[in-house]
Amino acid sequence: MASPNPSDGRSGGRILVDALVAQKVKHVFCVPGESYLAALDALQDAPDIRTVVCRQEGGAAMMAEASAKLTGQPGVCFVTRGPGATNAASGIHVAAQDSTPVVLLIGQVSRDTLCREAFQEIDYSHFYGPITKHVEQVHEASRLPEVVSRAFHTACNGRPGPVAVVLPEDMLQEYAKVEDLPARQALKLSPDASDMARFTELLSQVRRPMLLAGGRNWDASARAALHEFAARWHLPVAASWRYQDVFDHTDPHYIGDVGIGINPHLAEALMQSDLVVALGIRLGEITTQGYSRLKVPMPDQQLVHIYPGAEELGRVYYPTLAITAQAPAFALALREIAPPAELPWAQETTRLHESYLEWSTPAKALGDVSLASVVSELSDMVNDNAIICNGAGNNTGWLHRFFRFREGGRQLASTSGSMGYGIPAAIAAALEHPERQVIAMTGDGDIQMTSQELATIAQEGLSIVVIVVNNAMLGTIRMHQEMHFPGRTENTDLVNPDFMTLANAYGFAAERVTRTADFGPALRRALDASGSTLIEVVTDAQAIAHTTTLSEIRTRANA
Repeated sequence: MASPNPSDGRSGGRILVDALVAQKVKHVFCVPGESYLAALDALQDAPDIRTVVCRQEGGAAMMAEASAKLTGQPGVCFVTRGPGATNAASGIHVAAQDSTPVVLLIGQVSRDTLCREAFQEIDYSHFYGPITKHVEQVHEASRLPEVVSRAFHTACNGRPGPVAVVLPEDMLQEYAKVEDLPARQALKLSPDASDMARFTELLSQVRRPMLLAGGRNWDASARAALHEFAARWHLPVAASWRYQDVFDHTDPHYIGDVGIGINPHLAEALMQSDLVVALGIRLGEITTQGYSRLKVPMPDQQLVHIYPGAEELGRVYYPTLAITAQAPAFALALREIAPPAELPWAQETTRLHESYLEWSTPAKALGDVSLASVVSELSDMVNDNAIICNGAGNNTGWLHRFFRFREGGRQLASTSGSMGYGIPAAIAAALEHPERQVIAMTGDGDIQMTSQELATIAQEGLSIVVIVVNNAMLGTIRMHQEMHFPGRTENTDLVNPDFMTLANAYGFAAERVTRTADFGPALRRALDASGSTLIEVVTDAQAIAHTTTLSEIRTRANA
């Protein structure tokens, strides 16, 4: 280690943390490791950064990713070499598929042992290259401001995504004299006049248009502009897969979400549309149902595709009109265009909204607990600006179908379908918005991917309501077994812990709900509590999905 004489400048760890301060980083999510002790030490003298110590690097990376979704600023995750870096891959994969800016800082072996397969050494350009936008190893402490600035710019520009910065241990300990750089410059990609003129022309000539909305960083003015546009044009607006918070579900122009378990009427309307406006989304596999709702590469519908990453436009679908712009900027530009006198799709918009309301209203269900009614009551009881987080599993189908997002609400869910995402996302939400209600809805399999992060909730003193839907099995996989391998359903039953005892061990209040009528009072107590509460909702295996039952699947499979 170089001399700590102040005349020699600052340590690499200090230069790195000062660079994070310059980038206005508020939270660093980490699992401490010996490979970046110098940076950990410097973080203690950075009062503007809250260092959140997590229990596993996958959870830490998911927290950083969820934080970025909420703020629009890159989330920062710090992990140690080898096992620490590989554990983080689950969260970095979410960032990659969800187009979320994340900067992953990885401690590395010392420079004098590189390429010898030293203790926990990995070549991260090979390991992380396929799922990040850029991987860079820093060999000189004096280069840190430059590399950090590049990482933040790269993570945010174009299609956002994760960037990995690799930090040899001895580099962080050496001293250097170097100037800090200011925060990244945010690019604003807006459509030009010719884009809007062509868009207006296309929209004015069709009879069955549909707008699929998504994307991040929607502020109040952009959201208002999108709603005003839909009202002026009487345009039907659907939310893309896990972007349901973009549009108010009580608005008469909202027609539902395009994802798994879609309303059949909405699916039919999308297939029969003559113009699809894809706003802020990539048109991935889930939204397109395996690329079948829109034909590849030339859709039957005309396609207007608006996305900030030019490399995505035309990559899968050939667009009638491609516009490189951020979704909120495009929404603001919509204020300038006026509708024609005749709007032949207006009645269809009303019909589709009515169909959505019927689809999202619970009907009578099997068993003592109706998840549809539970989610509907959750939707009615929480504040309009509550933040709703979830991971993967069939339980999310009820949440997506029966929860109605209103103005100001937020949805934190991974479009990559990663299990274990709900609790880390809720932690990020509660840290960023401690004044708002935060709900994590998980399955019994899903929660056990990151249940150790309940300790992080306790350590940070957060107030979160965790809802565990317990059907004692991996429901999604069981459903596919029942459909494709009838009668061969081993390996998907779960022997679960006592979730109430587990919650109590972490200092949570806990309740178990075995009847629908008991959920509302339990939720009210949880929302009124100052700390965190876990509510276990015990459901019948028959209620395997929001669109079918176990018996119905078996009948079809054996027909």
